[in-house]
Amino acid sequence: MTTTFKHDFTMMFVIHDALRRELELLARTTARTTDDPRRLVASAAGWEMFKQYLHVHHGAEDDALWPQVREALAERPADLAVVEAMEAEHATIDPLLDGVDAVLADPARAAELGDLVDALVTGLTGHFKHEEEAALPLIDSVATPQLLQGFGQAHTARIGEGTPRYLPWLLDGTSQQNTEAILGILPPPVRGLYNDVWVPAYSKLERWPSA
Repeated sequence: MTTTFKHDFTMMFVIHDALRRELELLARTTARTTDDPRRLVASAAGWEMFKQYLHVHHGAEDDALWPQVREALAERPADLAVVEAMEAEHATIDPLLDGVDAVLADPARAAELGDLVDALVTGLTGHFKHEEEAALPLIDSVATPQLLQGFGQAHTARIGEGTPRYLPWLLDGTSQQNTEAILGILPPPVRGLYNDVWVPAYSKLERWPSA
């Protein structure tokens, strides 16, 4: 069943889909048998970008979304438990990222990489599904335009000067409808930079090793 929201959560879904895309590419890389997966991931720009953008997203939620939603749901304990679950799920992700990095730095632990990546894929995709199905309807029910604007600004601030790389990464493979919706928020000169400069530069970047 498709949920109808009062507020526009296009950006949230596009961010989740971009991170899911990178998880799939990470899993494919670690499953390769023709080369050393540990070396491939350690040298992949995609791994560093994935971690950075995941931290941006979760950090903005932790600082500028969940506390405000928690306050709005203070008298609704059953709904408040969903927010608490979101925060608890966030807390399980960083140790998995750190675990992967530890294995990448230690050749003696190479055999652990597959299990860690499997746990990361399972945990993060499960979290996104839980958030989209349970948390977004709650956010939609209590959010004000000011709250969502503040969350968006917190997200943007964390990207900072990295927007020329982040935006093409975010929109890579998404639908034309989503692309137009997100680019439509930007001033025309920025859209021109996106099309003429940022996308061509991004297209030359090899995020993950080719097959």
